[in-house]
Amino acid sequence: MTTRIVNAQWRTGFQVDVTAGRFTQRIDEPPSVGGDDTGPQPTDYFLASVASCFVLALVYSARKRDVALPAVEVAVTGTYDGPRFSDLAIEVVTPLPDSDAERLMAAAERVCYVTNTLRKPPQITVSHVSRQ
Repeated sequence: MTTRIVNAQWRTGFQVDVTAGRFTQRIDEPPSVGGDDTGPQPTDYFLASVASCFVLALVYSARKRDVALPAVEVAVTGTYDGPRFSDLAIEVVTPLPDSDAERLMAAAERVCYVTNTLRKPPQITVSHVSRQ
């Protein structure tokens, strides 16, 4: 079993810097909810996780099957329902014939970490560490 750690640190207003490995990303909220719009919203990164993981799963599946995949795009649409998404729609765009694309999408669904995590949600534990 392997673990990954991502750290988030509040800066000011609604700005948060997230560090994942050697990369740091700014997250913020739009002015309509009190942010300064200095970065995408957390939910944008959530949708980006789904989209990017599914693209990589498609590429992996194509390579494993020796299928030439000249291009692939994935758009993910989340439907807000209160403080959560009630629906996620994944749209795959490729120049492949429907039958080839459907086989790759089915294979990608089996190996995509993010969508598999959403289908069978993990246990979430919240704890506090006091630092002074």
